[in-house]
Amino acid sequence: MKFLLIVLSMPFVFGAVHAADYQIEQNVAYREASDDAYVTERCVLDISYPKDAEGFATIIWFHGGGLTEGAKYIPSQISSAGHAVVAPNYRLSPKVFGRECIGDAAAAVAWVFQNIESYGGDPDKIFISGHSAGGYLASMVGLDKSYLAAHGIDANRIAGLIPFSGHTITHFTIRKEMGSFPPHQALVDELAPLFHVRVDAPPLLLITGDRELELWGRYEENAYMMRMMRVAGHKDTRLMELDGYGHGMELPAFPLLLNEIARVLE
Repeated sequence: MKFLLIVLSMPFVFGAVHAADYQIEQNVAYREASDDAYVTERCVLDISYPKDAEGFATIIWFHGGGLTEGAKYIPSQISSAGHAVVAPNYRLSPKVFGRECIGDAAAAVAWVFQNIESYGGDPDKIFISGHSAGGYLASMVGLDKSYLAAHGIDANRIAGLIPFSGHTITHFTIRKEMGSFPPHQALVDELAPLFHVRVDAPPLLLITGDRELELWGRYEENAYMMRMMRVAGHKDTRLMELDGYGHGMELPAFPLLLNEIARVLE
């Protein structure tokens, strides 16, 4: 489904909460203390949450950067809409393999499940999103149940998955790690969200830029993901294509993320 967004300042569905009513904690470790300096440096997250509130939803937002670069940030467009936003860092290739990036993402999600209630949030209202590599991580953690199962958490507890322009095939950096896959050659193995299509997955909203402006068939692989989820019997997978926007399509997608949260929570 194509969307042409004429007005980017469309109202959010959540009641606005003034920034002064928010508390921010930075560089919270989500893994146990380690002698590995790189774990200590990268396995941290920031959390912004409404003060003196109870039962709010939480968005976990993974940054992009091809699994090789980037840093955590809390998008201002979703940071004062009445819920918490958690922005984790994760270790990067080539210092670690892509599988460890996914493992870090899962550890961050597990931390949220285990701790958000102490901040006032509802652990049954946790949504996972992110852009590009971050969208890929969101999909992998939500669809391959083994990563959260390692922390004693059922991935089906996730309230919704909302990846922005994420790979659904195996990520190109992981294919590069294998040494024989050029960027345009697709692979679907256990490190591909498409490998983990299942009927019992959380609600899934796939958002991409324009198919003519996106990266390397990014729209088409998301369209295939949508179709295969439906073929498998999943009742709540949708795809939105942002007409006129390329891979850097976060700004017009943020209102769609907020609207999706409201839809799921209705």
